[in-house]
Amino acid sequence: MLRIVLFLAASIALLPLSWRSLGNPRAHGFYRFFAFELLLALILVNAPLWFRSPFSARQWAAWCLGAASIGLAIEGFRLLRLIGRPGPSAAQSANLPFENTTRLVTAGAYRWIRHPLYASLLALAWSAYLKHPASGWSIVLTLGTTGFLVATAVAEERENLRHFGAAYAGYMRSAKRFIPFVF
Repeated sequence: MLRIVLFLAASIALLPLSWRSLGNPRAHGFYRFFAFELLLALILVNAPLWFRSPFSARQWAAWCLGAASIGLAIEGFRLLRLIGRPGPSAAQSANLPFENTTRLVTAGAYRWIRHPLYASLLALAWSAYLKHPASGWSIVLTLGTTGFLVATAVAEERENLRHFGAAYAGYMRSAKRFIPFVF
């Protein structure tokens, strides 16, 4: 019961951040909202097993993915603020304030991957999955989260191509989407 209440409370908190995006299926925020919802459900479903057998190989892998998730998130937000220099957004913009970068960020983690923040969420999702990989719910929620994060990245890339033009097209050829040298 507590997990259901937590899910509903967090979902209600996410709604104001995503409200404008939910009316536009072409906006990256539309897909991001559903990725967040599925990720939240995945974490809450597996929460009772989070610390069971903490020294097993599976748990170590989960903790490494969790640490990578934290590191990517910190680095991604830092670089967006420092180099991207977010500007004011239009009143009708569906973007969150930190997303309105005025400069294309291609340094640090962004040198190797185009979406460190979404890669962070992917790492978190797969970390949560490893907490209970035999569960049918874990598999469904993890694959759903992954699918929505890929859709989010694709939609954001379309937006960035419109905003940054040829510079972003060139950047897409030099950096992978989520995993350096792989994907």
